Order: sequence, then C-alpha cells, then structure tokens
Amino acid sequence: MALIETLIGPIASIIDKVIPDKAARDKAKLELLKLEGSQELDQIEARMSAIVAEASSTDPWTSRARPSFLYVMYTLLLFALPMGILAAFHPGTAHDIARGMNDYLNGLPEPLYALFGTGYLGYTAARQWGKVKGVER
Repeated sequence: MALIETLIGPIASIIDKVIPDKAARDKAKLELLKLEGSQELDQIEARMSAIVAEASSTDPWTSRARPSFLYVMYTLLLFALPMGILAAFHPGTAHDIARGMNDYLNGLPEPLYALFGTGYLGYTAARQWGKVKGVER
C-alpha cells in the first residue's frame, strides 16, 4: 500500500490543477479516496510494483529491454528523413519500400501493439515513480 499512498498526493495535486470547479474537484478527490481501499487499486499496485522491480533489476537483459526497444522505434521514425530524400529522386523506389514496410507492420498481430503500448506506459510510470521516490534523476 506504500506505493499507492505515495501516488495519492500527486494525483490529488493534479486534480487541483486540472479541475477548475471546486465541487467537481472535491467529488474527484472523494472518488480517489474510495478507490484507495478497493480491490482494483490493489491490482494496480501489484502491477506497478512488478514494473518497478523489473525496471530496477540489475540483470542487464531485463533493465535494458524497454529502453532498447524505444531506440528501435525512434530509429524507425527517424528513417522517414532519408526516405523523403529518396522519394524526391526515386519516387517509385521510395513507394515500394514504404509499401513493403506497411505490409510488414500490418501483418503484425494486434496484441503485439498492445504489448508495446503497455510496456511503454509501464516504463514511463516506473521512471516517474523512481523520480518521485528520489531513486532516479
């Protein structure tokens, strides 16, 4: 429960900044406090603690997996620059490359994209939690 107790304060602070209406703000905080004791919150805490344990692992394969995957995604995005130049001089070749990449990416199963989203969000949540706790910079 310690993880959730550390999250309640920052979430309440965000509620103060995001919801301008005082009555709505108080209602949101009340719902947050109700959620604190619920089984759903216990499940969220269990998932978060697993993510944090994995992120702080000393095993290099475990601790570098998510950042390495993000670097691959960034490389794919940056690949658009040379593709734009190629398209200016050889549009047919650029079109064929883009069509091949689209066919490949559309062939990947939907759960793989969900796994990427979950991993990305889990990584950022674990990093934020580490910063709040003062473990990471």
